[in-house]
Amino acid sequence: MIARRNLGVGVRTLLATLLVILAGFPLYWILNTAITPKDTLYTGGQRLIPDVSRAGHLFSILVTDRSFLRWITNSTVVALGTTVTSLLMATLAAYALSRYRFFGKGIMGFGFFATQMLPEALLVVPLYSLFASLGMLNQLYGLVLANTAFAMPVATFILKAAMDAIPYEMEESARVDGCGALSILQIMVVPLIAPSMAAAAVIAFFDGWNEYLFATTFITDERKWTASTGLASFIGDFLIPLDTVFSGAFLFAVPAVVFFLVMQRRIVSGLTAGSVKG
Repeated sequence: MIARRNLGVGVRTLLATLLVILAGFPLYWILNTAITPKDTLYTGGQRLIPDVSRAGHLFSILVTDRSFLRWITNSTVVALGTTVTSLLMATLAAYALSRYRFFGKGIMGFGFFATQMLPEALLVVPLYSLFASLGMLNQLYGLVLANTAFAMPVATFILKAAMDAIPYEMEESARVDGCGALSILQIMVVPLIAPSMAAAAVIAFFDGWNEYLFATTFITDERKWTASTGLASFIGDFLIPLDTVFSGAFLFAVPAVVFFLVMQRRIVSGLTAGSVKG
């Protein structure tokens, strides 16, 4: 029995290790490419374990480059703004769809779903015209609003599914005690759906962090570029500095990975909260 249990633990550990390697290898290969000399890259002699002595010089250039740091800051503002705005609006919308009956509820839900059927490229021209008339071009909050329009419906469906699983009797007892709708949502519902909110936050953050089409179209001022647009500018017509591009790509990926790891802990802690009595 003990031998069988140890075998099961060993198999699960092996599978988990393989999954970690498969998931982390692309990020490692980006780092490998960044610190491999350009001559070696173009001749196809890239090694699995590169010379790490070049890493400090390459990344120090980007870290001290004010333009790249400004682009990373702009991406952070857009991603966090998209996350906060999407979660705030999605929480209210999901609570309304989950707990209330009103005229046009089905149409509203279908409208949220319909936003996912339209590609971003189809909306670039009308949104550009709208942003130009409202004076929102070259403004980071314009990108936040554009990204929220795509991230918020997804977050709404995630949070609505979590709210539908909460027994309505819990809210009825709170109403008897005199709690209003917003108090119930803030005090009772939000803590119970924390894991789903963390998952929705990851989706919204990635949507704002990785977005390229709107950022390139609506922002023409180089000082307000996001990191995705800035990285694309490294690629020239006749020369592509692969080491600079991939070192920038690695630094661009790190904040998103860190955010995911932080929110993953929130998801796991929320799922396991209350599972053990003590």
